Amino acid sequence: MKTISILSSKGGAGKTTIAVNLAISAHRAGLKTVLADCDPQRSATICMQARTDAGPEFEPVAAAVLFQHGDRAARSDFKIRVIDTPASPNSDLTHAINAADLCLVVCRPTFLDLASALNAATLIRQLGRPGAVVLNQTQPSRGGVEPTSVRKAIQALALTGLPLATVVASRVAYQSSLANGRSAAEVESEAAEREVAALWAAAQRLLATPILRSSPRLVSVNQLDDREDHQRNHG
Repeated sequence: MKTISILSSKGGAGKTTIAVNLAISAHRAGLKTVLADCDPQRSATICMQARTDAGPEFEPVAAAVLFQHGDRAARSDFKIRVIDTPASPNSDLTHAINAADLCLVVCRPTFLDLASALNAATLIRQLGRPGAVVLNQTQPSRGGVEPTSVRKAIQALALTGLPLATVVASRVAYQSSLANGRSAAEVESEAAEREVAALWAAAQRLLATPILRSSPRLVSVNQLDDREDHQRNHG
């Protein structure tokens, strides 16, 4: 089983939208999929409860028991687990990152979002896990040309040291589809369908990358807290 954790320490970045669309994409690809909702707001659960078609399983899960949940999911022959994470605290994010085969940092092209993405990337690196960035809620491209704001955001995201997985524009289809527990690829929007397909293709490609198949030594929450204390005390 492969686990994808969807991260953003900045509210409103569209983390749940990406998580739901990825989980449904995996299900539609014929993979037994579970969406683990670790966000106390339970937005992903609310969305999936509105779904009437067959879809991925979903379950509210406390971040602290993600490893146990992963063991149960693997024994139940799930192939993909998507985790919708809380924005904070860092201890919950740490559990989700440690449990992941791939971390996707969701970020809008704004100054505060870019700063948040840098912080998330730092945490991912500290924990030795693989990651990438999804640039979300951007202005749509025109004639195949990305807006200046998107190009500048992509340049700034290079500072995270993480690859750019894909760019997802701000479209009505994403919000209208969530209201029915559906992926934007399941509504009549060719542009959104292409973006969701690109998102799923990027996730598969990143999961299949040899470097991402390795399992670096995990860092516990306590170890991370000790490391941060040492950095504060010693500069």
